[in-house]
Amino acid sequence: MNTNNVIQCLFYLAALLALTKPVGWYMAKVYEGEIPGPMKWLRPIENLIYKIWGVDPKEEMDWKTYAFAVLWSGAIGFLLFYLIERIQQFLPLNPAGLGAVAPDLAFNTALSFLTNTQWQSYGGETTMSYLTQMTCMTVQNFISPAAGMAVLVALIRGMRGVRGTTVGNFWVDFNRTILYILMPLSIVVSLFLVSQGIPQTLKSYYTVTLVQPTKDSNGKVVTEQTIATGPVASMVSIKQMGSNGGGFFNVNSAHPYECPNSAAMFVELLLILLIPSALCYTFGKMIGDTRQGWALWATMTLIFVPLLFICVSAEQSGNPAFDKMGISQTATRLQPGGNMEGKEVRFGIASSGIWASAATAVSNGSVDSMHDSYTPIGGLIPMMLMKLGEVVYGGVGCGLYGMMVFVIIAVFLAGLMVGRTPEYMGKKIEAYEVKMASIATLVPLFFVLIGSAIAVVTKAGLAGLANPGPHGLSEVLYAFASAGNNNGSAFAGLTAATPFYDTLLGLCIFAARYWTILPVLAIAGSLLRKKSVPMSLGTLPTHTPLFVMFLASVVIIVGALTFFPAWSLGPIVEHLMMLGA
Repeated sequence: MNTNNVIQCLFYLAALLALTKPVGWYMAKVYEGEIPGPMKWLRPIENLIYKIWGVDPKEEMDWKTYAFAVLWSGAIGFLLFYLIERIQQFLPLNPAGLGAVAPDLAFNTALSFLTNTQWQSYGGETTMSYLTQMTCMTVQNFISPAAGMAVLVALIRGMRGVRGTTVGNFWVDFNRTILYILMPLSIVVSLFLVSQGIPQTLKSYYTVTLVQPTKDSNGKVVTEQTIATGPVASMVSIKQMGSNGGGFFNVNSAHPYECPNSAAMFVELLLILLIPSALCYTFGKMIGDTRQGWALWATMTLIFVPLLFICVSAEQSGNPAFDKMGISQTATRLQPGGNMEGKEVRFGIASSGIWASAATAVSNGSVDSMHDSYTPIGGLIPMMLMKLGEVVYGGVGCGLYGMMVFVIIAVFLAGLMVGRTPEYMGKKIEAYEVKMASIATLVPLFFVLIGSAIAVVTKAGLAGLANPGPHGLSEVLYAFASAGNNNGSAFAGLTAATPFYDTLLGLCIFAARYWTILPVLAIAGSLLRKKSVPMSLGTLPTHTPLFVMFLASVVIIVGALTFFPAWSLGPIVEHLMMLGA
């Protein structure tokens, strides 16, 4: 790590911290129905939407009805998404004349965007029409994070409620998330991105003459190039803000039309972690104790910061094999040094490492560099952040309610240690809550490991590997970690556009989303029915540095113990081979 890298990392973290409280305060006001003054003019639009939907905003739901609404909204979105993909050749706004998306790819993509995963086994500019990108990808980039944030709000109500039966109204929480939070911020960011050069147009692709003719793989002389464009800025803004990550272009945020300069890059980087970070303060504000929210934020940051510095440091250290060849990897005024393979020369190592860590800490999945080209340890960090359960900030809503699952497990373990009934926020944590928390924790882990195992023992799975040995195993582990934790990023060395991977990864994506949401809502309903227990001298404080360290240890141990054998056969042994061990 050089001084420049350290400064970039610290400046990014400082900016994130500065925005956490004000954005968190605003979201708490929205979910409490106290819309801040400047946004009250949207009230008539909100009420009109309820009339169109046929929803009574005053009608409350129990956790089962709330869960049904979440599933119902997802089912409708999936069917419409799949249908548009399959018939896009007959629909307007298709200037490139792109054909129908293959059934297995359409299934995988529809599930992926439905679940806030945005796993892409396709190149956006060569597969999806403008209409598909706008009505499917961009729309789902609003819908899927709004559903996750709504589930979090239901859990918060369950924790603070006393002897009740309802956790709110899903359609109200869903509507307010989009109307008052995601949409206004997205419009502002989109305008900024357009000012930085990101396209927002419905014009056809451009054909330009090359400055110097070249030859294609068949030896044919090429004198022209097609430059893809489209309504990019509107998709990029919400893809970062909503922890979506799906790119308009195949190379995602490494494309200059998605990330044209350092100003756009920094804003997009902030958006990746902004809402997940701010929701911690929203949580504390809504339960009436901001110390609890800051404790969760501190836990996430305590895990994230060391891993971020390890990732950047590993990439800056470079490859020992080059040192033996006499190639300098030291950063100077003339070169960035380190491992620049697969990275944008516009941004360098520090920005690439921050992006890789931030996008995998949350379920974002966008990339501005190719993770397949990272050093073994540098590539291990994004993999590890995903396999911790996407709870280190995590996706919008789903990251924090995933961390709350770990809080329940941590409180339960602490209670066993001291021989007391575990409590959290005045509610006793009993067998039912622990069972639901175990399901929410173990199901994604199960699908990651089982999916990886199937891939490495079948001919169809092995056919997608670009590299043999430990690195090939890392490619498979990364893909299923991404799918099984609803992240969406890829190592970029695995050919996943096959019926085998489209189907298997799609099933992992679906299970990871809904087998986490349902137990979380069940926990919300259970806690809501319980009476509040007054704190006593024997109550475990859950806002202290001691609890923060204990909770962070539980998160790391669960992830490390589950995946350490697989890591040992993949990135760790590859690192030892790189060192010549």
